Amino acid sequence: MEKMNSMKSMTLLSVSHVSSGYGKNEVLQDVSFRVDEGEIVSLIGPNGAGKSTALKTVFGFLAVQKGDITFDGNGITKKKPHEMAKLGMCFVHQGRQIFRNMTVEENLILGAFADKKLEKNVDKVYSVFPVLKQKKKANASTLSGGQQQQLAIGRALMLKPKLLLLDEPSLGLDPKTVQLVFGKIKEIRKHGTTILLVEQNARMALEISDRAYVFETGRIKLEGAGRKLLKNKNVQKLYLGG
Repeated sequence: MEKMNSMKSMTLLSVSHVSSGYGKNEVLQDVSFRVDEGEIVSLIGPNGAGKSTALKTVFGFLAVQKGDITFDGNGITKKKPHEMAKLGMCFVHQGRQIFRNMTVEENLILGAFADKKLEKNVDKVYSVFPVLKQKKKANASTLSGGQQQQLAIGRALMLKPKLLLLDEPSLGLDPKTVQLVFGKIKEIRKHGTTILLVEQNARMALEISDRAYVFETGRIKLEGAGRKLLKNKNVQKLYLGG
């Protein structure tokens, strides 16, 4: 994968020996991974393996039971989601959680809630997602699934995040639209945003990722370069239909 900068990147996110879950149900067990500046990093694995739990733990939706997380040099182990947004991290939920009764542009402007000065970023979002500019006055409920996913991602980009967390961006999309959305993810990285991606479509995720981690029952079983994991026989057998 071609990184944003050919020089050695600094670690932007570090997850160290983290355990977390829902109430007394521990899902993640002693998980460690990192994301360097300028990378696309993917978390793949079967349903229920802990991928989305890891993403939600990083962003503060779930409490860290053990371990430490740092982001951009700051300890964030106990921080809440609104604090994460102010530090430069944004989360795009699976299922395209948009405001369906608002226009496309109203959805985007709402993404700049933390700083009204950021409303000017709407033109930058339109440059990445031209279809949103074409439909800026349309009600969000009238958009196709792929357009709604672009809107959800675009709204997160309004805050100019250093790190964008994407949870299952291909969910419910047809193959052609999946290709389009993943192409946009690559474009967003070229504009300077680092990306941590949770994705059930392992092949697509590995094809665009600099590195990836394979989750199984709450632990990381494999890690490596995306292209290298594509050729791994175990990954092919378990996740790629090989």
